[in-house]
Amino acid sequence: MTTNQRAGPLPANQNNTCDVAISGASFAGLALAASLRLALGRDIRICIIDHAAAPVGTASDSRAFAIWAASKNLLEALGVWDRIKLDAEPITKIEITDSALDDGIRPTLVTYDARTAGGDPAAYVVPSGLLLTELYRLVAADKDIAWQAPAEAIDLEAGEFLNAIALSDGRKIRARLVIAAEGRTSKLRDAAGIKTTGWGYEQTGIVATVAFSEPHSGVAIQHFLPGGPFAILPMKGNCACITWSAAHEEAARMMALDDAAFLNELDHRIGGRFGPISLSGPRQSWPLDLKMARGLTAPRFALIGDAAHGVHPIAGQGVNLGFRDVAALTECITDAVRLGDDFGSTSALERYSRWRRFDTTMSAAAYDGLNRLFSIDNLLLRAGRDAGLSLVDRIPGLKSMWVQEAAGLTGDLPKLLKCERV
Repeated sequence: MTTNQRAGPLPANQNNTCDVAISGASFAGLALAASLRLALGRDIRICIIDHAAAPVGTASDSRAFAIWAASKNLLEALGVWDRIKLDAEPITKIEITDSALDDGIRPTLVTYDARTAGGDPAAYVVPSGLLLTELYRLVAADKDIAWQAPAEAIDLEAGEFLNAIALSDGRKIRARLVIAAEGRTSKLRDAAGIKTTGWGYEQTGIVATVAFSEPHSGVAIQHFLPGGPFAILPMKGNCACITWSAAHEEAARMMALDDAAFLNELDHRIGGRFGPISLSGPRQSWPLDLKMARGLTAPRFALIGDAAHGVHPIAGQGVNLGFRDVAALTECITDAVRLGDDFGSTSALERYSRWRRFDTTMSAAAYDGLNRLFSIDNLLLRAGRDAGLSLVDRIPGLKSMWVQEAAGLTGDLPKLLKCERV
């Protein structure tokens, strides 16, 4: 075993057997392990399988997430929020523009007051690496959670009472319920026979962290440019996470530029609003696509996070959708345990599927539609879009409703999304 390897005996006298096995130790997988431990304590035996011994590359991760109110509630219930709140920048206002790159004037078409009905910030911007690290520290500190890491789950064998996960080294982990949280390329999802639907966007996502010379005042900006959406997420220290989508060739050209030329491209898109800028983190890029699972469950098996729904990052909701999965599945499992039912049964998992299917499907369709609508560079269409956005800006009630919806505070909410114990 290497020095960094984390592996140990499973939390039971039975060899390589547990109650819940979670494949994937990213945001959703770690949050689910922490949520189940919070809700059920030692009444449930958990094993985590991951290809890495610990979070890697967090220092070189320039991504940041808009953590909306419901997700913040979950993190608060888990005790993670106290670990990251000093580095979380509240969003005070959201501005939306729709213009061509070379337009001399970029009028703000819609401005949202980014507060919930209770007056609290609707969203905070949190560095990706910090969030992952603190989730990992929370779960790794729990000695009753078993780890198989580094290890890779490559196959799944369904059984009447236990499913068996085949690992790449030939071992098997058996569990009453298997959760795939491995991301868009989940091998266990494929092994469970769950098909996916989706397509590529012919776009590359680019992310970088920059420092401003003038205060950003907590304003988040979404520029809809013909090449793809360009977003500015305010961060602590008067920095910002810049994310945008561009055609593959254009993105490759920008990523090949030296720092000075890259900053010029960024400043051209920012429009000089926050004064001279400088890079405060590495650049990253990846191809964008949509991948949706056609089902969320199979016998003694469930999907969460990007394994269930890999969506366009236009609204920055991917991690929030994953946390909603976590809250719903935790409540379904916990309720079944307390009723003395089989939490891996079809009925328990059907409740989870019903709870999450509509939200994930509608969200993916909305993000896909927005990207397509605003990526069309047509003067007449842009005039129609702008007129519609200007109309929305004059209806405060509609904007307030949208903020509440984006914050995840509407509908039938699981308890953890309300910061309540399950």
